[in-house]
Amino acid sequence: MRKKAAECLLKTEAVFFRPDDPFTWASGIKSPIYCDNRLVLSDPQARQTIEEGLIELIRTEYPDAEALFGTATAGIAHAAIAAHEMGFPMGYVRSSAKDHGRGSRIEGRVVPGQKVVVVEDLISTGGSVISAAKALEEAGAEVLGVVCIFSYNLSRSREAFAEAGLEYHSLTDFDAACEAAAETGYIDRSDIDQLMAFRNSL
Repeated sequence: MRKKAAECLLKTEAVFFRPDDPFTWASGIKSPIYCDNRLVLSDPQARQTIEEGLIELIRTEYPDAEALFGTATAGIAHAAIAAHEMGFPMGYVRSSAKDHGRGSRIEGRVVPGQKVVVVEDLISTGGSVISAAKALEEAGAEVLGVVCIFSYNLSRSREAFAEAGLEYHSLTDFDAACEAAAETGYIDRSDIDQLMAFRNSL
Protein backbone atom coordinates (compact mmCIF):
# COMPACT_ATOMS: atom_id res chain seq x y z
CA MET A 1 0.00 0.00 0.00
CA ARG A 2 2.92 2.33 0.71
CA LYS A 3 4.05 2.13 -2.92
CA LYS A 4 0.51 2.17 -4.31
CA ALA A 5 -0.32 5.32 -2.34
CA ALA A 6 2.89 7.02 -3.50
CA GLU A 7 2.05 6.23 -7.12
CA CYS A 8 -1.46 7.56 -6.55
CA LEU A 9 -0.13 10.88 -5.23
CA LEU A 10 2.22 11.22 -8.18
CA LYS A 11 -0.52 10.41 -10.69
CA THR A 12 -2.82 13.09 -9.27
CA GLU A 13 0.10 15.54 -9.10
CA ALA A 14 -0.37 15.86 -5.34
CA VAL A 15 3.40 15.40 -5.02
CA PHE A 16 5.70 17.65 -7.03
CA PHE A 17 9.45 17.26 -7.46
CA ARG A 18 11.74 20.12 -8.50
CA PRO A 19 15.29 19.16 -7.49
CA ASP A 20 16.80 22.03 -9.50
CA ASP A 21 14.21 24.70 -8.65
CA PRO A 22 13.16 24.21 -4.99
CA PHE A 23 9.81 25.24 -3.56
CA THR A 24 9.69 27.59 -0.58
CA TRP A 25 7.69 26.25 2.36
CA ALA A 26 5.79 28.59 4.70
CA SER A 27 8.66 28.15 7.16
CA GLY A 28 11.09 29.53 4.57
CA ILE A 29 12.74 26.14 3.98
CA LYS A 30 13.79 25.56 0.38
CA SER A 31 12.49 22.14 -0.59
CA PRO A 32 12.91 20.04 -3.77
CA ILE A 33 9.54 18.41 -3.05
CA TYR A 34 6.08 19.80 -2.35
CA CYS A 35 3.00 17.82 -1.36
CA ASP A 36 -0.60 19.04 -1.77
CA ASN A 37 -2.88 16.17 -0.79
CA ARG A 38 -6.00 18.29 -1.29
CA LEU A 39 -5.73 17.38 -4.96
CA VAL A 40 -6.58 13.77 -4.08
CA LEU A 41 -10.10 14.88 -3.17
CA SER A 42 -10.70 16.03 -6.75
CA ASP A 43 -9.99 12.59 -8.23
CA PRO A 44 -12.63 9.98 -7.24
CA GLN A 45 -10.42 7.00 -8.03
CA ALA A 46 -7.41 8.37 -6.17
CA ARG A 47 -9.64 9.45 -3.30
CA GLN A 48 -11.04 5.93 -2.95
CA THR A 49 -7.54 4.42 -2.96
CA ILE A 50 -6.30 6.81 -0.28
CA GLU A 51 -9.37 6.48 1.95
CA GLU A 52 -9.29 2.69 1.76
CA GLY A 53 -5.63 2.85 2.72
CA LEU A 54 -6.30 5.11 5.69
CA ILE A 55 -9.12 2.88 6.91
CA GLU A 56 -6.90 -0.20 6.66
CA LEU A 57 -4.14 1.65 8.52
CA ILE A 58 -6.51 2.67 11.32
CA ARG A 59 -7.95 -0.82 11.68
CA THR A 60 -4.48 -2.39 11.72
CA GLU A 61 -2.66 0.05 14.01
CA TYR A 62 -5.55 1.20 16.20
CA PRO A 63 -8.11 -1.62 16.44
CA ASP A 64 -9.57 -0.08 19.62
CA ALA A 65 -10.36 3.26 17.95
CA GLU A 66 -13.84 4.64 18.60
CA ALA A 67 -13.78 8.02 16.83
CA LEU A 68 -11.76 10.02 14.31
CA PHE A 69 -10.77 13.68 14.51
CA GLY A 70 -9.29 15.52 11.55
CA THR A 71 -6.90 18.45 11.64
CA ALA A 72 -7.99 21.73 10.12
CA THR A 73 -8.23 22.10 7.33
CA ALA A 74 -6.70 19.42 5.13
CA GLY A 75 -7.38 16.50 7.46
CA ILE A 76 -11.08 17.21 7.87
CA ALA A 77 -12.34 15.67 4.63
CA HIS A 78 -10.25 12.52 5.03
CA ALA A 79 -11.40 12.05 8.61
CA ALA A 80 -15.02 12.55 7.55
CA ILE A 81 -14.86 10.03 4.70
CA ALA A 82 -13.03 7.40 6.75
CA ALA A 83 -15.32 7.87 9.74
CA HIS A 84 -18.39 7.54 7.54
CA GLU A 85 -17.14 4.29 6.03
CA MET A 86 -16.19 2.92 9.45
CA GLY A 87 -19.40 4.03 11.16
CA PHE A 88 -17.44 6.19 13.62
CA PRO A 89 -18.19 9.55 15.22
CA MET A 90 -16.09 12.32 13.70
CA GLY A 91 -14.96 15.82 14.55
CA TYR A 92 -12.08 18.13 13.86
CA VAL A 93 -9.60 20.33 15.67
CA ARG A 94 -9.00 23.94 14.67
CA SER A 95 -5.49 25.39 14.65
CA SER A 96 -6.71 27.84 17.30
CA ALA A 97 -9.92 28.53 19.20
CA LYS A 98 -12.64 30.55 17.50
CA ASP A 99 -12.89 34.21 18.49
CA HIS A 100 -16.69 34.07 18.45
CA GLY A 101 -19.55 31.87 19.64
CA ARG A 102 -18.37 29.43 22.31
CA GLY A 103 -14.74 29.94 21.40
CA SER A 104 -14.33 26.26 20.59
CA ARG A 105 -11.17 24.77 19.19
CA ILE A 106 -12.65 21.29 18.85
CA GLU A 107 -15.70 20.83 16.63
CA GLY A 108 -17.76 17.72 17.29
CA ARG A 109 -18.50 15.89 20.51
CA VAL A 110 -15.61 14.64 22.63
CA VAL A 111 -16.71 11.91 25.04
CA PRO A 112 -14.42 11.63 28.09
CA GLY A 113 -12.32 8.49 27.81
CA GLN A 114 -13.23 7.96 24.17
CA LYS A 115 -10.41 6.35 22.19
CA VAL A 116 -9.68 8.58 19.21
CA VAL A 117 -7.30 8.66 16.27
CA VAL A 118 -6.22 11.95 14.74
CA VAL A 119 -6.27 12.09 10.94
CA GLU A 120 -3.78 14.39 9.21
CA ASP A 121 -3.03 14.75 5.51
CA LEU A 122 0.67 15.60 5.80
CA ILE A 123 3.36 15.51 8.47
CA SER A 124 6.47 17.64 8.10
CA THR A 125 7.68 18.78 11.53
CA GLY A 126 4.59 17.41 13.30
CA GLY A 127 3.89 20.51 15.36
CA SER A 128 0.31 21.18 14.28
CA VAL A 129 -0.98 17.62 14.66
CA ILE A 130 0.73 17.19 18.03
CA SER A 131 -0.99 20.39 19.17
CA ALA A 132 -4.33 18.99 17.97
CA ALA A 133 -3.76 15.74 19.85
CA LYS A 134 -2.96 17.66 23.05
CA ALA A 135 -6.18 19.67 22.68
CA LEU A 136 -8.17 16.44 22.43
CA GLU A 137 -6.43 15.00 25.48
CA GLU A 138 -7.17 18.15 27.45
CA ALA A 139 -10.83 17.74 26.45
CA GLY A 140 -10.83 14.23 27.97
CA ALA A 141 -10.22 11.99 24.95
CA GLU A 142 -7.71 9.16 24.94
CA VAL A 143 -5.60 9.78 21.84
CA LEU A 144 -4.33 6.46 20.53
CA GLY A 145 -2.18 8.04 17.83
CA VAL A 146 -2.10 9.71 14.44
CA VAL A 147 -2.50 8.52 10.87
CA CYS A 148 -1.56 10.59 7.85
CA ILE A 149 -1.42 10.25 4.09
CA PHE A 150 2.17 11.42 3.63
CA SER A 151 5.16 11.96 5.89
CA TYR A 152 8.43 13.64 5.00
CA ASN A 153 10.14 11.36 7.57
CA LEU A 154 12.10 14.25 9.05
CA SER A 155 14.20 13.52 12.11
CA ARG A 156 12.75 16.60 13.82
CA SER A 157 9.23 15.20 13.46
CA ARG A 158 10.24 11.84 14.93
CA GLU A 159 11.86 13.64 17.85
CA ALA A 160 8.78 15.83 18.38
CA PHE A 161 6.43 12.82 18.43
CA ALA A 162 8.73 10.94 20.81
CA GLU A 163 8.86 13.93 23.14
CA ALA A 164 5.06 14.19 23.06
CA GLY A 165 4.69 10.47 23.77
CA LEU A 166 2.61 10.12 20.62
CA GLU A 167 2.95 7.69 17.74
CA TYR A 168 2.03 8.14 14.10
CA HIS A 169 1.71 5.97 11.01
CA SER A 170 1.79 7.25 7.44
CA LEU A 171 0.15 5.69 4.43
CA THR A 172 3.18 6.60 2.34
CA ASP A 173 6.25 8.78 2.70
CA PHE A 174 9.13 10.72 1.20
CA ASP A 175 11.22 7.63 0.47
CA ALA A 176 8.40 5.79 -1.30
CA ALA A 177 7.54 8.87 -3.36
CA CYS A 178 11.16 9.29 -4.46
CA GLU A 179 11.38 5.66 -5.51
CA ALA A 180 8.06 5.78 -7.37
CA ALA A 181 9.07 9.01 -9.11
CA ALA A 182 12.34 7.45 -10.29
CA GLU A 183 10.58 4.31 -11.51
CA THR A 184 8.15 6.34 -13.62
CA GLY A 185 10.83 8.65 -15.01
CA TYR A 186 9.40 11.72 -13.24
CA ILE A 187 12.88 12.31 -11.84
CA ASP A 188 16.27 10.83 -12.67
CA ARG A 189 17.48 8.17 -10.30
CA SER A 190 20.58 10.32 -9.86
CA ASP A 191 18.34 12.96 -8.23
CA ILE A 192 17.53 10.67 -5.32
CA ASP A 193 20.82 11.33 -3.53
CA GLN A 194 20.11 15.06 -3.63
CA LEU A 195 16.57 14.51 -2.36
CA MET A 196 17.73 12.26 0.47
CA ALA A 197 20.41 14.79 1.45
CA PHE A 198 17.68 17.42 1.78
CA ARG A 199 15.49 15.14 3.90
CA ASN A 200 18.38 14.08 6.13
CA SER A 201 19.38 17.70 6.75
CA LEU A 202 16.14 18.48 8.57
